[in-house]
Amino acid sequence: MPRAVKTWADKKRAKPPHTVTLDKDFAGVPAGSRLLISCPMELEDYLKRHVPYGTRKEIQQVRRELASLHGADATCPVSTAIFLRTVAEAAWDEICGGKATTDVAPFWRVIDPKSPLAKKLRAGVQWIEQQRLAEQA
Repeated sequence: MPRAVKTWADKKRAKPPHTVTLDKDFAGVPAGSRLLISCPMELEDYLKRHVPYGTRKEIQQVRRELASLHGADATCPVSTAIFLRTVAEAAWDEICGGKATTDVAPFWRVIDPKSPLAKKLRAGVQWIEQQRLAEQA
């Protein structure tokens, strides 16, 4: 029997955040560091609470702040990028379903329109740029 295709909303409901101690260097984080593996729901909540209208944050700053909240040395850059895409695509589904941008995770405030991630999103680079401009006005 074929497996049901997971929606982006389904993918958001992943394992809870946890920390690991690295045995070896990983993605620019040195061995011995406590590395936070966040989750899509935490990232969504963070964006809604800590990146208000008209502001922007670099993904690196988001990772630093999440790590600090968990008493970790760093947040995994690989899983953060994956989870950010999950959150962005789930938010896009909500927008396409009629939700206002004020009621979804504001992914456009942390995803640089020039980044490789922005080019992968269904919302598209142009939409992200338009949202950023609209919030500057």
